[in-house]
Amino acid sequence: MFVRVLGAAAGGGFPQWNCGCAQCAGVRAGTIRATPRTQESVAVSADGERWILLNASPDVRAQIEAFAPLHPRPPRRTPIAAVVLTNADLDHCLGLLGMREGTRLSVLSTDTTRRAFVEDNVLCGALDRIEWVTLAPGSTREIAELSIEAFRVPGKPPRYREADAHPSDDDNVGLLVRDRRGRTLAHAPSVRAWTGALSAALGSADCALVDGTFWSDDELIRLGLSTRGARQMGHQPIGGEDGILRAARGIGTPRKIFIHINNTNPILVEDSAERAEVSAAGWEVAWDGMDIAL
Repeated sequence: MFVRVLGAAAGGGFPQWNCGCAQCAGVRAGTIRATPRTQESVAVSADGERWILLNASPDVRAQIEAFAPLHPRPPRRTPIAAVVLTNADLDHCLGLLGMREGTRLSVLSTDTTRRAFVEDNVLCGALDRIEWVTLAPGSTREIAELSIEAFRVPGKPPRYREADAHPSDDDNVGLLVRDRRGRTLAHAPSVRAWTGALSAALGSADCALVDGTFWSDDELIRLGLSTRGARQMGHQPIGGEDGILRAARGIGTPRKIFIHINNTNPILVEDSAERAEVSAAGWEVAWDGMDIAL
């Protein structure tokens, strides 16, 4: 299986367009050891010819142009066989609006995710060439010689639907992507709380891409950028006594990689103490253009 990280950042990217925090300012000026990143999306393929996108970020056009295997074949044949959505957050599905041209595109998601994004959204009238395919938790779909299985991960409705949507167990899922040799990629870019089921799913994989949005629960609050903590926004922090690093100890996944990293998270800074702690625990930090061979 071929895996390419197209984008490794959380919503807004790194640097974020409207953020002047020390990290965004530092990466713009080149005064910190950090690399810019676009918003989270991953491409997977069984044969290097047909590809599946795991989430379609608002940066999808630039991400496709930056990775030659995703370039179209004449006259307008795309090697992208399908898109699979983990939830309805805009940084995961807004790219669909930029993929509306051309031939019919299959999009796999839970019914909850489809309704959250499509219902009462006048812009989705432009998506008449998208075929929505239900991927219920516990079910499997076969696409381009890859098996895609969804599993429930604690999450929440997207912020733009919080006022009118009832929380559902299907608001957020992780994905297990398997090839015919049994090599498995786990993808869980949004994790509100760690569970035994999540440990079991990730432990069955050869590589796991896991929510690395925030280092601490009060990260944005301390910086004066928000009044909401990480968990309120649907993300368990990495550090601390009840963070992901501690919760995930003992998982035997050969490669564990943090993805969907917010612009304020200090693990983006390569010589930070937090990056050193992550590395010492056996975790990696994803970057745009990272290749993973399974």
